[in-house]
Amino acid sequence: MTQEKRLFKARNNRIFFGVCGGIGEYLGIDPNAVRIATVLLACTGTGILAYIIAAVLLPEKA
Repeated sequence: MTQEKRLFKARNNRIFFGVCGGIGEYLGIDPNAVRIATVLLACTGTGILAYIIAAVLLPEKA
């Protein structure tokens, strides 16, 4: 039986809320690359809103 892959906030690789670390772990890429992409998106304004929504909605890893 395969285990379903789920998106969580990171516990050990977090800077603000663990959103970028969690996305990096989920996608299997370096969380710093996700952080750079988030900063670039934040320059457009949509990245800030998306980050805040993800910080509120993503669950903590149990």
